[in-house]
Amino acid sequence: MKFLDVKTDLAFKKVFASEGSKDILISFLNALLYKDKDKYITDLTVVDPYTIPLIKGMKDTFVDVKAILNNGTKVIIEMQVLNHESFEQRILYNAAKNFAIQLGKGEDYRLLNPVIALTIVDFVMFEAHPEVISHFKMIEKDSLIKYSDDIELVFVELPKFKTSFEELDTDDIRMQWIYFLKNAGTMNIIPETFSEPLGKALSLIDESSISEVELEAQYNRKQFIYIQKNSLIFARKQGLEEGREQGVEQGLEEGREQGLEEGREQGLEEGLEEGREQGLEQGLEKGEDKRNVEVIQNMKKAGFNLQQSSLATGLTEEQVKKIVDSTESP
Repeated sequence: MKFLDVKTDLAFKKVFASEGSKDILISFLNALLYKDKDKYITDLTVVDPYTIPLIKGMKDTFVDVKAILNNGTKVIIEMQVLNHESFEQRILYNAAKNFAIQLGKGEDYRLLNPVIALTIVDFVMFEAHPEVISHFKMIEKDSLIKYSDDIELVFVELPKFKTSFEELDTDDIRMQWIYFLKNAGTMNIIPETFSEPLGKALSLIDESSISEVELEAQYNRKQFIYIQKNSLIFARKQGLEEGREQGVEQGLEEGREQGLEEGREQGLEEGLEEGREQGLEQGLEKGEDKRNVEVIQNMKKAGFNLQQSSLATGLTEEQVKKIVDSTESP
């Protein structure tokens, strides 16, 4: 057996919005939305039932199913295979819009029913949050007081689901549904351990029971999504490469400027040091010359000859004579 990939619009809507698949959608929503059995869904109405799609001018990489629960709550179930800019804002806007359009002009706000946006994504949205399913509601940020349940956002991040078929809990229908969403396209049997109506869901996307028109539509959608996904990968790689090149160029420029600045500082420091040393040396030499002149003058007055003055000062007799002659000049 070979099954369609339920992450595409045809398979997704065929499973959850076909005539006669109400029990499948009820089971799916109960498993993903509610842990409290008092809130279990008992009935619903599919707003936009499945029809064979026309694959013309395909623009979107998402598919959605809308249902009204027996308590009046509206649920928007969306499958999104590619992340894109402002995706989170679109989800919130769509939920808020579906909440607002319930009322006509002048109608009472008490007629408003809650809206739940259940979004299944084939990419990671919340890196720091390890859970596969995330629930968001309006609450007070410090004390966590609940404001209302009127708008609820629920996300299922398929890449975070790492459970293998062998590890599936036969009593945990929530895990079975998530496994189905992620892996239906690679399965080749209907497992006996699957809870109902999962077996029925798989039978709806068995390729042997699907018309050529539907299979062609499925193939076109998969090709479209494949092209879009690879375009994003290519754009990211190209962006990284351009970023590296710009980073290297900027790094070299900053390195040159920093090197020049450090060179100037080091040159100034070395120049100051060398200047101090030369000044000290010259000062010492001048001081030594003055001392030698005084010694020679005193020794001459005391009657010492040139040889004796030379021995006392370390100067040559010729240097001593020049000093004596210069001091005797009028």
